[in-house]
Amino acid sequence: MGSKFPFIERVWHSRFFRQLFTSALDLVPVLAVILFFQILVIQQPIPETGQFVAGMLLVVVGLTFFMQGLKLGLFPLGESMAHAFVRKGSLFWMLVFVFALGFGATVAEPALIAVADEAARIAADNGAVTASEEARKSYALGLRLTVALAVGCALIISSIRIIRGWPLPYVIIAGYLGVAIMTIFAPPEIIGIAYDSGGITTSTITVPLVTALGVGLSSSIPGRNPVSDGFGLIALAALMSMIFVMGYGIFA
Repeated sequence: MGSKFPFIERVWHSRFFRQLFTSALDLVPVLAVILFFQILVIQQPIPETGQFVAGMLLVVVGLTFFMQGLKLGLFPLGESMAHAFVRKGSLFWMLVFVFALGFGATVAEPALIAVADEAARIAADNGAVTASEEARKSYALGLRLTVALAVGCALIISSIRIIRGWPLPYVIIAGYLGVAIMTIFAPPEIIGIAYDSGGITTSTITVPLVTALGVGLSSSIPGRNPVSDGFGLIALAALMSMIFVMGYGIFA
Protein backbone atom coordinates (compact mmCIF):
# COMPACT_ATOMS: atom_id res chain seq x y z
CA MET A 1 0.00 0.00 0.00
CA GLY A 2 1.20 3.48 -0.78
CA SER A 3 1.93 6.04 1.85
CA LYS A 4 -0.78 8.50 2.86
CA PHE A 5 1.83 11.24 2.75
CA PRO A 6 3.91 10.64 -0.40
CA PHE A 7 5.41 14.14 -0.36
CA ILE A 8 6.70 13.73 3.20
CA GLU A 9 8.06 10.29 2.32
CA ARG A 10 9.91 11.64 -0.73
CA VAL A 11 11.41 14.46 1.34
CA TRP A 12 12.41 12.01 4.09
CA HIS A 13 14.25 9.76 1.63
CA SER A 14 15.76 12.58 -0.45
CA ARG A 15 19.52 12.97 -0.64
CA PHE A 16 19.35 16.58 0.57
CA PHE A 17 17.36 15.72 3.68
CA ARG A 18 19.74 12.87 4.52
CA GLN A 19 22.67 15.25 4.21
CA LEU A 20 20.82 17.82 6.33
CA PHE A 21 20.27 15.22 9.03
CA THR A 22 23.93 14.14 8.84
CA SER A 23 25.13 17.74 9.14
CA ALA A 24 22.95 18.24 12.21
CA LEU A 25 24.39 15.09 13.80
CA ASP A 26 27.93 16.31 13.07
CA LEU A 27 27.26 19.44 15.13
CA VAL A 28 25.83 17.57 18.11
CA PRO A 29 29.24 17.03 19.86
CA VAL A 30 30.15 20.72 19.50
CA LEU A 31 26.74 21.80 20.74
CA ALA A 32 26.95 19.36 23.67
CA VAL A 33 30.33 20.75 24.77
CA ILE A 34 29.08 24.36 24.58
CA LEU A 35 25.93 23.61 26.56
CA PHE A 36 27.78 21.53 29.15
CA PHE A 37 30.31 24.22 30.02
CA GLN A 38 27.86 27.10 29.70
CA ILE A 39 25.20 25.58 31.96
CA LEU A 40 27.11 23.29 34.36
CA VAL A 41 30.55 24.92 34.63
CA ILE A 42 30.02 28.64 33.98
CA GLN A 43 26.45 28.30 35.27
CA GLN A 44 25.06 31.10 33.19
CA PRO A 45 22.32 31.14 30.56
CA ILE A 46 23.36 31.26 26.93
CA PRO A 47 23.52 34.93 25.87
CA GLU A 48 21.30 35.89 22.95
CA THR A 49 19.64 32.47 22.84
CA GLY A 50 17.58 33.33 19.78
CA GLN A 51 20.66 34.40 17.80
CA PHE A 52 22.53 31.29 18.95
CA VAL A 53 19.77 28.96 17.74
CA ALA A 54 19.42 30.84 14.45
CA GLY A 55 23.17 30.71 13.96
CA MET A 56 23.31 26.96 14.54
CA LEU A 57 20.49 26.41 12.06
CA LEU A 58 22.34 28.50 9.46
CA VAL A 59 25.49 26.46 10.09
CA VAL A 60 23.58 23.21 9.52
CA VAL A 61 22.00 24.47 6.30
CA GLY A 62 25.27 25.99 5.06
CA LEU A 63 27.22 22.81 5.80
CA THR A 64 24.56 20.78 3.99
CA PHE A 65 24.75 22.91 0.84
CA PHE A 66 28.55 22.85 1.00
CA MET A 67 28.69 19.04 1.23
CA GLN A 68 26.16 18.69 -1.58
CA GLY A 69 28.23 21.05 -3.71
CA LEU A 70 31.35 18.99 -3.11
CA LYS A 71 29.64 15.74 -4.05
CA LEU A 72 27.86 17.12 -7.11
CA GLY A 73 30.47 19.54 -8.42
CA LEU A 74 34.02 19.77 -7.12
CA PHE A 75 34.86 16.10 -6.56
CA PRO A 76 33.54 14.85 -9.94
CA LEU A 77 35.12 17.80 -11.76
CA GLY A 78 38.57 17.27 -10.26
CA GLU A 79 38.53 13.55 -10.95
CA SER A 80 37.21 13.87 -14.51
CA MET A 81 39.81 16.49 -15.46
CA ALA A 82 42.60 14.31 -14.05
CA HIS A 83 41.31 11.37 -16.14
CA ALA A 84 41.11 13.59 -19.22
CA PHE A 85 44.71 14.82 -18.95
CA VAL A 86 46.02 11.29 -18.45
CA ARG A 87 44.15 10.13 -21.58
CA LYS A 88 45.54 13.10 -23.47
CA GLY A 89 49.04 11.91 -22.60
CA SER A 90 50.60 15.36 -22.23
CA LEU A 91 52.68 15.62 -19.06
CA PHE A 92 53.47 19.29 -19.68
CA TRP A 93 49.85 20.42 -19.90
CA MET A 94 48.84 18.26 -16.97
CA LEU A 95 51.50 19.89 -14.78
CA VAL A 96 50.45 23.33 -16.00
CA PHE A 97 46.87 22.44 -15.07
CA VAL A 98 47.68 21.18 -11.56
CA PHE A 99 49.83 24.24 -10.87
CA ALA A 100 47.12 26.62 -12.06
CA LEU A 101 44.49 24.71 -10.07
CA GLY A 102 46.52 24.84 -6.86
CA PHE A 103 47.48 28.48 -7.34
CA GLY A 104 43.97 29.64 -8.23
CA ALA A 105 42.19 27.70 -5.48
CA THR A 106 44.63 28.89 -2.82
CA VAL A 107 44.79 32.55 -3.76
CA ALA A 108 40.98 32.64 -3.51
CA GLU A 109 40.91 30.78 -0.18
CA PRO A 110 38.88 32.86 2.34
CA ALA A 111 40.96 31.63 5.28
CA LEU A 112 44.17 32.71 3.58
CA ILE A 113 42.77 36.16 2.81
CA ALA A 114 41.72 36.63 6.44
CA VAL A 115 45.03 35.43 7.91
CA ALA A 116 47.10 37.47 5.44
CA ASP A 117 45.18 40.64 6.30
CA GLU A 118 45.56 40.00 10.03
CA ALA A 119 49.27 39.24 9.66
CA ALA A 120 49.75 42.48 7.72
CA ARG A 121 47.95 44.46 10.41
CA ILE A 122 50.00 42.94 13.23
CA ALA A 123 53.24 43.40 11.27
CA ALA A 124 52.42 47.08 10.75
CA ASP A 125 51.54 47.57 14.42
CA ASN A 126 54.87 46.06 15.48
CA GLY A 127 56.98 47.98 12.97
CA ALA A 128 57.85 45.01 10.75
CA VAL A 129 56.36 46.87 7.77
CA THR A 130 55.52 50.49 7.18
CA ALA A 131 52.34 51.51 8.97
CA SER A 132 50.46 52.56 5.86
CA GLU A 133 47.47 51.11 4.04
CA GLU A 134 49.51 50.53 0.89
CA ALA A 135 52.28 48.73 2.76
CA ARG A 136 49.79 46.48 4.58
CA LYS A 137 48.01 45.57 1.35
CA SER A 138 51.33 44.84 -0.37
CA TYR A 139 52.44 42.62 2.53
CA ALA A 140 49.14 40.72 2.60
CA LEU A 141 49.12 40.24 -1.18
CA GLY A 142 52.72 39.04 -1.15
CA LEU A 143 51.87 36.52 1.55
CA ARG A 144 48.83 35.24 -0.37
CA LEU A 145 50.76 34.89 -3.63
CA THR A 146 53.61 33.12 -1.83
CA VAL A 147 51.30 30.51 -0.30
CA ALA A 148 49.47 30.06 -3.61
CA LEU A 149 52.78 29.60 -5.42
CA ALA A 150 53.83 27.04 -2.81
CA VAL A 151 50.64 25.02 -3.25
CA GLY A 152 50.99 25.10 -7.04
CA CYS A 153 54.57 23.82 -6.83
CA ALA A 154 53.55 21.20 -4.27
CA LEU A 155 50.90 19.84 -6.65
CA ILE A 156 53.48 19.59 -9.42
CA ILE A 157 55.77 17.55 -7.14
CA SER A 158 52.83 15.45 -5.92
CA SER A 159 51.69 14.70 -9.47
CA ILE A 160 55.19 13.63 -10.48
CA ARG A 161 55.33 11.48 -7.34
CA ILE A 162 52.12 9.71 -8.34
CA ILE A 163 53.30 9.21 -11.91
CA ARG A 164 56.76 7.97 -10.92
CA GLY A 165 55.57 5.97 -7.93
CA TRP A 166 57.78 7.69 -5.36
CA PRO A 167 57.02 6.59 -1.77
CA LEU A 168 55.11 9.31 0.07
CA PRO A 169 57.05 8.99 3.39
CA TYR A 170 60.34 9.89 1.66
CA VAL A 171 58.81 13.01 0.14
CA ILE A 172 57.24 14.08 3.45
CA ILE A 173 60.47 13.50 5.39
CA ALA A 174 62.38 15.61 2.86
CA GLY A 175 59.73 18.32 3.26
CA TYR A 176 60.05 18.38 7.04
CA LEU A 177 63.83 18.59 6.74
CA GLY A 178 63.33 21.61 4.51
CA VAL A 179 60.99 23.18 7.08
CA ALA A 180 63.52 22.58 9.89
CA ILE A 181 66.37 24.12 7.88
CA MET A 182 64.34 27.16 6.86
CA THR A 183 63.25 27.67 10.47
CA ILE A 184 66.88 28.16 11.48
CA PHE A 185 67.45 30.99 8.99
CA ALA A 186 64.02 32.63 8.88
CA PRO A 187 63.32 35.84 10.85
CA PRO A 188 61.45 35.12 14.12
CA GLU A 189 58.61 37.41 13.02
CA ILE A 190 57.71 35.19 10.05
CA ILE A 191 58.07 31.70 11.58
CA GLY A 192 54.67 31.63 13.30
CA ILE A 193 52.95 33.01 10.22
CA ALA A 194 54.70 30.40 8.07
CA TYR A 195 53.56 27.53 10.26
CA ASP A 196 49.99 28.83 10.30
CA SER A 197 50.14 29.19 6.52
CA GLY A 198 50.61 25.45 6.32
CA GLY A 199 47.28 24.99 8.06
CA ILE A 200 45.54 27.46 5.78
CA THR A 201 46.08 25.13 2.83
CA THR A 202 43.78 22.58 4.51
CA SER A 203 40.68 24.71 4.14
CA THR A 204 37.34 24.78 2.37
CA ILE A 205 38.23 25.37 -1.28
CA THR A 206 41.69 23.86 -1.64
CA VAL A 207 41.17 20.49 0.02
CA PRO A 208 38.24 19.14 -2.07
CA LEU A 209 39.82 20.10 -5.39
CA VAL A 210 43.27 18.80 -4.50
CA THR A 211 41.93 15.56 -3.04
CA ALA A 212 39.76 14.90 -6.10
CA LEU A 213 42.74 15.62 -8.34
CA GLY A 214 44.99 13.15 -6.52
CA VAL A 215 42.38 10.39 -6.48
CA GLY A 216 41.51 10.92 -10.14
CA LEU A 217 45.15 10.95 -11.22
CA SER A 218 46.09 7.82 -9.29
CA SER A 219 42.98 6.02 -10.58
CA SER A 220 43.92 6.80 -14.17
CA ILE A 221 47.49 5.49 -14.07
CA PRO A 222 47.98 1.70 -14.25
CA GLY A 223 49.70 0.27 -11.19
CA ARG A 224 48.73 3.13 -8.86
CA ASN A 225 46.45 2.69 -5.88
CA PRO A 226 44.03 5.58 -5.19
CA VAL A 227 44.21 4.87 -1.45
CA SER A 228 47.99 4.81 -1.04
CA ASP A 229 48.95 7.11 -3.94
CA GLY A 230 45.95 9.42 -4.31
CA PHE A 231 46.22 11.05 -0.90
CA GLY A 232 49.04 13.01 0.72
CA LEU A 233 48.89 16.01 -1.60
CA ILE A 234 47.56 18.30 1.12
CA ALA A 235 50.40 17.32 3.48
CA LEU A 236 53.01 18.29 0.90
CA ALA A 237 51.14 21.52 0.13
CA ALA A 238 51.25 22.43 3.83
CA LEU A 239 54.99 21.75 4.02
CA MET A 240 55.75 23.74 0.90
CA SER A 241 53.70 26.66 2.22
CA MET A 242 55.83 26.79 5.37
CA ILE A 243 59.05 26.70 3.36
CA PHE A 244 57.93 29.33 0.86
CA VAL A 245 56.59 31.75 3.50
CA MET A 246 59.82 31.54 5.50
CA GLY A 247 61.68 32.19 2.27
CA TYR A 248 59.38 35.18 1.73
CA GLY A 249 60.40 36.45 5.16
CA ILE A 250 64.10 36.02 4.38
CA PHE A 251 64.21 37.58 0.92
CA ALA A 252 61.24 39.98 0.75
